[in-house]
Amino acid sequence: MTKKEFIDLYAQKGEFQSKAEAERKANAFLATLEEILVKGEEIAFLGFGKFEVSERAARTGRNPQTGEEMKIEAKKVVKFKPGKGLSEAVNQ
Repeated sequence: MTKKEFIDLYAQKGEFQSKAEAERKANAFLATLEEILVKGEEIAFLGFGKFEVSERAARTGRNPQTGEEMKIEAKKVVKFKPGKGLSEAVNQ
């Protein structure tokens, strides 16, 4: 699903005045979520899931084309753990 398709569906479900309003509110939600994660904090939506930042350690990997070893730097990654409600809805 593309962002445009998501906004169309979001506008329908949210009963917004316009698609532009739905897009502004979706963008505000995503920007807020990003701001929280950039600070290194987690955010949990009861029944839906939890977003958190995790550290991935540096490691040695291999280039699949040449087989040459290469160093992969440590970095932060965003993880999502689905809540019980979302897991049950997806598995029905």
